[in-house]
Amino acid sequence: MVKIGIVGGAGYTAGELLRIVLNHPEAEVCFVHSVSNAGNKLSDVHTDLIGETKLRFTSEFDFAAIDVLFSCLGHGDTKKFLEEQTLPKTLKIIDLSQDFRAKAEGNAFVYGLPELNREAIKSAQFIANPGCFATAIELGLLPLAKAGLIRSEVHTNAITGSTGAGQRPSATSHFSWRNNNISVYKPFVHQHLAEIRQSLRQLQPESPVEISFLPVRGDFTRGIFTASYLDCDLSQEEAEALYTAYYETHPFVVVTSENPNLKQVVNTNKCLVHVKKHDRKLLVISCIDNLVKGASGQAVQNMNLLFGLDEKCGLRLKPSAF
Repeated sequence: MVKIGIVGGAGYTAGELLRIVLNHPEAEVCFVHSVSNAGNKLSDVHTDLIGETKLRFTSEFDFAAIDVLFSCLGHGDTKKFLEEQTLPKTLKIIDLSQDFRAKAEGNAFVYGLPELNREAIKSAQFIANPGCFATAIELGLLPLAKAGLIRSEVHTNAITGSTGAGQRPSATSHFSWRNNNISVYKPFVHQHLAEIRQSLRQLQPESPVEISFLPVRGDFTRGIFTASYLDCDLSQEEAEALYTAYYETHPFVVVTSENPNLKQVVNTNKCLVHVKKHDRKLLVISCIDNLVKGASGQAVQNMNLLFGLDEKCGLRLKPSAF
């Protein structure tokens, strides 16, 4: 049984993580840390957990009692937290922030996209969980990069649900603004572009990868739907064969000949990928749940790999469908 601790336990990603690990047959939650909610029941904050657990938030840490620590702290806060704490040398850490995703000298974290780094994840101690947009876009483009076929600029349009902005209300996340509304934000400069380029260049180092990315705020709560296109000489049959072969051993990515929709992945760790040739353009659609495959589900997938469990353990989740 894998003993789990969670810091930053009051936000959306922590709530989704708890929904998954409380039902994981090989995991036990030992503590959920939150200074502002210490002593409160988890279900007081994560109301979907009413009747699921009697656990309460704590302001204390018991690092010696756990095998893995999930950090659901905000961006920039995990690094500060780790600098302030004395942790057991064998403790594994899975960080859901962006603090350690960039490769750099002295950074011991492995980028936790199993479809890219599965073998490295298995032997790692520290995992940097990928961003939600980055996960969806990379899963749509990795097979092309592996084959060295990203030779022209990639154009990507992707729309995300409001939970991607976090739990704290903002001018563009509250109901009155978000409902029946969409808008573009951070065009061409979104923070996930760095890790997207890093991952694609890992597979295709011999030529630069150019990607123009338009992120869109959607008027729904969860899910990411991406559409990427580029010039490509592959035929329809060749493109489908390339993608099918790449993801053949990856259980959570499904290459489908049908045009997918977002409700087919919401509440699951699944990514649906669809490729379609239009003259010289190859269109790649990929969609995920931003809180599951884009965050907490992928973190649990990484935990499974770290501890030698079935990669799918605790993650056999059915989509809402309607």
